[in-house]
Amino acid sequence: MADTNVPDTGASSAELGPRWIDIAEGASFPLSCFSVPAHYADDLQPLPLPFPAAVRLQVLIPHGLIADRVEKLAQDIAAECFNPVVACCVLKGASVFFADLVRNLKKLRNSKNASIPISFEFIKVKSYVNDSSTGDVRISLSEEELASFRGKDLLIVEDIVDSGATMVALTRRLRQYEPASIKVVSLLLKKTPRSNKYVPDFVGFAIPDDFVVGYALDYNEVFRDLDHICIISETGKN
Repeated sequence: MADTNVPDTGASSAELGPRWIDIAEGASFPLSCFSVPAHYADDLQPLPLPFPAAVRLQVLIPHGLIADRVEKLAQDIAAECFNPVVACCVLKGASVFFADLVRNLKKLRNSKNASIPISFEFIKVKSYVNDSSTGDVRISLSEEELASFRGKDLLIVEDIVDSGATMVALTRRLRQYEPASIKVVSLLLKKTPRSNKYVPDFVGFAIPDDFVVGYALDYNEVFRDLDHICIISETGKN
């Protein structure tokens, strides 16, 4: 994989189309239309009136839409892979996304019709306490593990890019070990004034500035078992 933010395809940005699905502010689906564990029914964000009480809960991105988008992300990534790839899962929030992405990626071929050898690495990056980024980024890998990245193509698989500080710090650290390239795929990119303008190479959805849970994203280790991506309410935080 070439270490560039936008692939050189010879096409204009208009011909390439949007790089992600943009979820508008206030967009949502009624919880009553989806399967959600009963123990979370009171913990998701109420919708504005005049919705009736039975549907005043918010699903931001249904699981079916996530699955389809992950399949397309795998296709986009595969087209740019020409060497073996080390897929690095940022734990724990990206774990389900990582599994679904790799499952799709293994079935694909690159633009030269060659299959793509994939190895795995798992990275813990600590940046959140409650629902706020601390700015204190800690990475779990040892020096020996980091040194093994030299000359390899890395694909960092992240659940969400918020301010961008965590991913900037992580990629800066990894570049010290001289990988051949680093690409980042994030399922979510938050539209927030806190952003440092960092944009991953591949993005699933751009979402409003809300705290989201589900599909392995958590709030203090809770809500990972939701299939859909949902907005957490103040009740859910208590």
